[in-house]
Amino acid sequence: MPSQSTAGNVTYDAFAITAPGLAPLAADELRALGVVPRDVDASGVSFDATAEQLWAANLWCRTVSRVVVRLAEFHATSFHELERHARKVAWERVTAPARAVRLRVTCRKSRLYHSDAVGERVADAIARRVGGAGGWQAAHDDEHESDDDGQLFVVRLFHDRCTVSADSSGALLHRRGYREALAKAPLRETLAAAALLAARWDPTTPLVDPMCGSGTIPIEAALLARRIAPGRQRRFAFEAWPDFEPARWRSLLARADAESLPAAPAPIHASDRDAGAVRATAENAARAGVAADVHVDRRPLSALAPPERPGWVVTNPPYGKRVGETDTLGALYARLGEVLRERCEGWTAALVSADAQLERRVGLRWHEVLRTTNGGIPIHVVAATVPDQR
Repeated sequence: MPSQSTAGNVTYDAFAITAPGLAPLAADELRALGVVPRDVDASGVSFDATAEQLWAANLWCRTVSRVVVRLAEFHATSFHELERHARKVAWERVTAPARAVRLRVTCRKSRLYHSDAVGERVADAIARRVGGAGGWQAAHDDEHESDDDGQLFVVRLFHDRCTVSADSSGALLHRRGYREALAKAPLRETLAAAALLAARWDPTTPLVDPMCGSGTIPIEAALLARRIAPGRQRRFAFEAWPDFEPARWRSLLARADAESLPAAPAPIHASDRDAGAVRATAENAARAGVAADVHVDRRPLSALAPPERPGWVVTNPPYGKRVGETDTLGALYARLGEVLRERCEGWTAALVSADAQLERRVGLRWHEVLRTTNGGIPIHVVAATVPDQR
């Protein structure tokens, strides 16, 4: 829980929530911000943070879905116990009387098993401590939350142990603010960034995505190459906290802007055979502020024209569970392998993939660099060096 009384000195017990498999990457990102992770597990990274470190984690972490702050932990086997402890929680540190309250309550293997009844008691405790009408909304759908949906609290009862956390992020962090135009089966921004980081793409080398869809991979590559904070264009829940200091936040943003590069150090190319995908990529790149860095054109895979110097091909080709049947895509993957061997000798290729059979059709010696999920589908990222045919 937060300690001390001003944003300048407060220390938070924070947890960075990630998609499966991304926690080690998130831990590395936090270390780069000067944060020392306490623990890294399958669901994320726990760490102690000052206010500025909490803000920076939201602003800078490319692979984190949400950052929450632990407010309290206590034992509760009855509603009386729950109410007594909930009224002691310092809710006023992270919300105000006029702010809407949203609760995500889960009850497992506990005597208190009715989530709505637990939510009612917690909402009443918030109203008693902070003021306001005491109303609340159940929070179910992460994906369609907006920045203005109110303060989210996460209440979890497990084996009669209740933990209460406050969300500091607002909308999920993959919602950078640039992706309004969508192509089919889009890849989350956090997963695109994770693929680049896990594959260890070097931003000083060219990158090509020949099946770019809405452009998430090349745009995330451009943000990474230019050292642009991924959260620079959005708002966060902590900005509505009573002890938030706008002047310090503006100073942190100014430092972030000063660290960014004026241009990507190497070419980034995005292409697709679909005119709608090309248009979506161009529009999204413009909103992200990297239109000059991402060179977008319409062309089929067979017309791939990579830069002369070796670089990377990183792409998220269609896979059977997502767009069409696996057996109809084998020819596409085989053609990808032919194009890579013909035109990208000495390059590194990385695929976001859900089907080992399709990967084999490419004909490269893949090694796995990341295993995660996308839209509930198990996926992994594989990489390989394209051999020299001479």
